[in-house]
Amino acid sequence: MATVSNPILPGFHPDPCIIRVGHWYYLATSTFEWWPGVRLHRSKDLANWELVGGILDRVSQLDLRGIPPSGGVWAPALSFHDGLFWLVYSSVAAFNGSSKDLRNFLVTAPAIDGPWTDPISLNASGFDPSLFHDADGRKWLVSQYWDARPGKNPFAGILLQEFDVAARRLIGEPKNIFTGSPIGITEGPHLYAKDGYYWLVTAEGGTGENHAVTVARSRTIEGPYELSPYHPLLSTSSDLKFPLQKSGHASFVNSPQGEWFLVHLCSRPVPGTNRCMLGRETALQRFVWPDKDWPRLASGGPMPELTVEISHAAKATPYPAQFRDDFNQPALRPEWNTLREPPADTWLDLAGRPGWLRLKGRHTLQSNFEQSLVGFRLLHLNADVSVTLDYAPKNWQQSAGLSLFYNSLAFISLHVTANDAGEREAHLVISECGKLRREKNPLLLPGTGPVRLAVALNQGRAKFFAATAGAPPEQVGQDVDATILSDDHLIENKCWAFTGTFITLSAHDASDAAPTADFQQFEYVGR
Repeated sequence: MATVSNPILPGFHPDPCIIRVGHWYYLATSTFEWWPGVRLHRSKDLANWELVGGILDRVSQLDLRGIPPSGGVWAPALSFHDGLFWLVYSSVAAFNGSSKDLRNFLVTAPAIDGPWTDPISLNASGFDPSLFHDADGRKWLVSQYWDARPGKNPFAGILLQEFDVAARRLIGEPKNIFTGSPIGITEGPHLYAKDGYYWLVTAEGGTGENHAVTVARSRTIEGPYELSPYHPLLSTSSDLKFPLQKSGHASFVNSPQGEWFLVHLCSRPVPGTNRCMLGRETALQRFVWPDKDWPRLASGGPMPELTVEISHAAKATPYPAQFRDDFNQPALRPEWNTLREPPADTWLDLAGRPGWLRLKGRHTLQSNFEQSLVGFRLLHLNADVSVTLDYAPKNWQQSAGLSLFYNSLAFISLHVTANDAGEREAHLVISECGKLRREKNPLLLPGTGPVRLAVALNQGRAKFFAATAGAPPEQVGQDVDATILSDDHLIENKCWAFTGTFITLSAHDASDAAPTADFQQFEYVGR
């Protein structure tokens, strides 16, 4: 027996969907504007997770250029049936207005590592689609129903519609099968069949402190659905001091031994605040589901557990707390992500200077288009990160460096540029809800050659450092409140956002002179 600690996937891993195929568990999470689309992990025992990579890795599958922050891929849902893996997901082009400009898609593959097909368009009536394979061979799509009309509840319920495999499209009329519980904000549906019932599992309460998991059941797939007497199945809304906040949006799976588990999203606030700069993470819970009875958490009540015992696992390996990349492989490792587009040799090069990542300067960090940027998820509230940068900017329009990056509206960037005298300087630049400010007193970097850049993060405070060869590190700017890089702070300031903080390496060039920046020896140590 092994004991696992929550969250099982720390950092930005929201909207988890889990399935089991044979002895393998597969877990997919949302990626929003980050590339590749849909992050995938796998495990043989629920206690030890391996990063596989991204599922949507071709532009023909996913076009994210210009997508606003927190648009893109929402709530992927995996399933396996008829010898195929099925994946449905939302691609959201705009969401800040009363309407949601989105489309739901389906891709399939004969194996989890592909090849995945180009997408089939399903509908656009709401987000969070999930595909259910019924025992009679019919397939049904459930998705959130968005009602944008003035005076209406925008979270209008859960739509059900049949999918015709031969026709490759939805058929018949959609039916609203569940308008939600009194908690409201009903979304994130999944259907399951057990004991002669159809079981509908939804997320409710929004993605903040009131988030919850709701269960309802019906004898027929079209309803009516009866709400569980143990409602909600999961929520932390009754204890805002609990370490795992915002718990909700669940997916069920059973083990070969017949035990039931669910994965759900959660967030961990920086102590003393309500700000969750790591974003929404993935946790695991054990639950019981007696025959013809309602599912209930094994611990009793709706509160999640911080640790979970797994009988069919011999040991539990924590998610890696350290990561080093010497950039000595022909392609980026799967731990790295890019923004809105795949890596291309027009702006990213791993072969031109072996052992270095070379980036050609393009748009600034505020762009939603051509960013020469790679990002690694922040996994801990306390961490030390460093990288070596070899870069020779010629003017202030050219810069490259290391950032704590939430999105194009929110980041803290330590970058190297040149002043009017052509001397290199290290600057600290902060964007808070799109308002940019540059810290005074940049650090002069004498001479030429590589510079070691670093950030030390402690309980929501960040210190940035730079050092040339043979010189001790010097702090650049003042200590910074890094909790501004959180859903909570952004939403408080009407900048709607739902992702998490990354550590990024990037290069920028407003002059279009195309200088390159070389990065070496990236190191991440979580504490």
